[in-house]
Amino acid sequence: MAEVKNPDTYIYLSIGEPDTLDPHYAYDTASGEVINFVYENLIAYKGESITEFVPRLATEVPSVENGLIKDDGKTYVFPIRKGVTFHNGNDLTPEDVEYSFERGILFDPYAGPMWMLIEALFNYQTLEDFVADKLGVAWSDMFNEDGTLKDPAHEQKLIDFYNQYIDPAIEVEEDNVVFHLVRPFAPFLSILAQNSSWSAILDKETCIELGLWNGKPEGWWKYHNLKKEESPLYEKAIGTGPFMLTEWDRTQQKVTLVRNENYWGEKPKIAKAIIWGIDEWSTRRAMLEAGDADQIYTPLQYLEQVKGMENVVIREGARLTITTMHFNWSVVPESKYLGSGKLDGEVIPPDFFIDIHVRRAFFYAFDYETFINEVLNGYGYRIPSVLPRGLLGYNEDLPMYQFDLEKAKEELQKAWNGEVWEKGFKLTLLYNTGNEARQTACEMLKENIESLNPKFKIEVQGVQWPTYLDAYRSGQLPAFVIGWLADYPDPHNFIFTYYHSNGVYGTTQGKNFIEFAKQNLNQLIEEA
Repeated sequence: MAEVKNPDTYIYLSIGEPDTLDPHYAYDTASGEVINFVYENLIAYKGESITEFVPRLATEVPSVENGLIKDDGKTYVFPIRKGVTFHNGNDLTPEDVEYSFERGILFDPYAGPMWMLIEALFNYQTLEDFVADKLGVAWSDMFNEDGTLKDPAHEQKLIDFYNQYIDPAIEVEEDNVVFHLVRPFAPFLSILAQNSSWSAILDKETCIELGLWNGKPEGWWKYHNLKKEESPLYEKAIGTGPFMLTEWDRTQQKVTLVRNENYWGEKPKIAKAIIWGIDEWSTRRAMLEAGDADQIYTPLQYLEQVKGMENVVIREGARLTITTMHFNWSVVPESKYLGSGKLDGEVIPPDFFIDIHVRRAFFYAFDYETFINEVLNGYGYRIPSVLPRGLLGYNEDLPMYQFDLEKAKEELQKAWNGEVWEKGFKLTLLYNTGNEARQTACEMLKENIESLNPKFKIEVQGVQWPTYLDAYRSGQLPAFVIGWLADYPDPHNFIFTYYHSNGVYGTTQGKNFIEFAKQNLNQLIEEA
């Protein structure tokens, strides 16, 4: 690598750009990379430990020993640090902490991260389910499509719901913020720790000025599940962290942060940090070699190209992350990836993947070992379920599909009572541009499926990261490849996410899967 040209600036070249800067909506690593520089949480992980914590905006980590975990694990007390200011100069107060968590819970965007706090505090997975259970009426039966109440009588019930359940769960007691859980929840501290954007602390005064929830019981439902761009924090960020947001250049996928000179903790040694989404690998590599970048995202298949670079350090380590292909059992009718929505040889019906023979065929048609060895450079391994190695419940003896095109052919001949084989189909697989591993996975599947029958056609299409997220979250994609990085190191964070009807990925696999999960999986997951 050439001599560093800007020693006061750290430039990281990634792929894509943030989906949003709203901490309570963001549920992707690209957004989190920015949010975690700008905002802070009550506590943080201690070094590389996943079981030990250190104070951040709280002055102590609650424990039974220091008396800050009480009532058999149902009460957590956090003393709030004094002398901390937000980037706009406002002082951090316990009321800011209380507001931050209540706003996130009431907002609870669809397929967002707030389910973890709602589950920990109330033993529900979504705010809408919580409301429906307590008020005895489904959320959809209370509201019109434009968000207005169908029956004015529900207004007081919703106000009472906030006063009876939400407000008492998080309270300010002098200089402390106290959380009241309905039952002990072991991962609670992990859910609050730094790098968990959903637990970031906001400035209440600024949020209200920007048009977020006003902190009052009346009308709180008007701020629930807003569309991404409707959030006033979509492209704004005002935290207490070591860096301040100065620009998000959407045309260049470039975020610029500057050092917070008034930071309460140890000030960063660099004055500026740039997180820049450059999707072309060759461009990222060239900028690293020329000294125009300090760190780059390197796909594993290109790792050898940087190993020999002078002054380049490669850091390797294991992470609790998996990548899977998902099948949507009922694509939304308005999807632009369906065409006519009929099994007529031109496209596919919305419930194409509800047929188990179709899903089995796709599993058999993927060359797992080639992908691991040649695309992941040997750094990956197969797992028989969504549980990674090392977590409770992992069982390497469970059966796994093997690459077998003959079996894939047999399954497709059975699919849809033989209609798939006779009529053929056309299918679009998306990947986020710059993610060459996902692109290659889609292309491998395309080649193998198309080799079985000339009537089978798969188009592989790259889109920007926010577009990809919007498409899968809204249920438009028939199938999609995406990863999961553990929110906290517990099997529940994987099992619930993938298999429960309210899980982040469960909800995006269509109404048919949701109904299947409700009838067959939810109770097992909740009782585990």
